[in-house]
Amino acid sequence: DIKQIVDEHTLVMSLMNGVDSEQIIGNQIGMQHMVYSLIKVASHKEDLGYVFDPETTIGIVLEENKEIDELFSQSDLHYRTTSYIQEEIWNKFRLNVTKNLPQAILGAGVGCYSDSDHVKAIQSGLKDELEAIAKAKGIDMSKADSSATRGSAVPKTARYSTLQDLDAKRHTEIDMFSGAIMKMGKELNIPTPYNEFVYHIIKATEEKNDGLFDYK
Repeated sequence: DIKQIVDEHTLVMSLMNGVDSEQIIGNQIGMQHMVYSLIKVASHKEDLGYVFDPETTIGIVLEENKEIDELFSQSDLHYRTTSYIQEEIWNKFRLNVTKNLPQAILGAGVGCYSDSDHVKAIQSGLKDELEAIAKAKGIDMSKADSSATRGSAVPKTARYSTLQDLDAKRHTEIDMFSGAIMKMGKELNIPTPYNEFVYHIIKATEEKNDGLFDYK
C-alpha cells in the first residue's frame, strides 16, 4: 500500500515486533528507505481506549538519523538513537519471546514469571534457543543499551500483547516470534523445541478461538 507514495525523500520506520519486518517492507519499497527502529511501550485496553504510563515508557529507539532526530527533538516523544540498532531489536525480540509467550499459553499475569519456577524454566528454554540463533548470526546483544533489557513498569496483573490478542479472540504475532525462531533455527541447524511447542500451542488456541473445536 505505501509503495504508491514512497519517493526519494521518504523514510520508513516499521516499529513492528520481531526481527524481520524491515526486510519484508524493504523488499517492496527498497531498503534505502528503511530506518531500523523499535518501540517499547506497555499498554492495555480499558473502556475509554488504550492506556499506558508515559513517564515509565522507554519509547522509540532508532539507528542514528539526523533528519528524524531533528524532527523528534521538537516533540514530547521519548526516544533515543543508537549505533547498535540490530542488537537493540534483538534485545526487544528476546523480551517479547520470553515475556509474551509463556504467560500467553497460561493465561496468567506477568507475576507468573517471578512466582513460578516452572514458568522460569519455560522462559529459560525459549531464551537459550533465541540466544543461540543470535550468536550464530553474529548479534552481540551485550552491545545494546542497558535499558534495552527492561520493559516499561507494569503490575503483576499485566497481560502483554500476545495474551491480550488471545483474550480478545484475535490472531497473534506468534509467526513473528516463535515462527521466525523456528525458521532461523532450521536454516542454521539449531534445534528449537521450546519455541516449536509454544508455537503450536498458541496456534491451536487461535483455532479454538476461531471455533474449530466447537463440536456438536
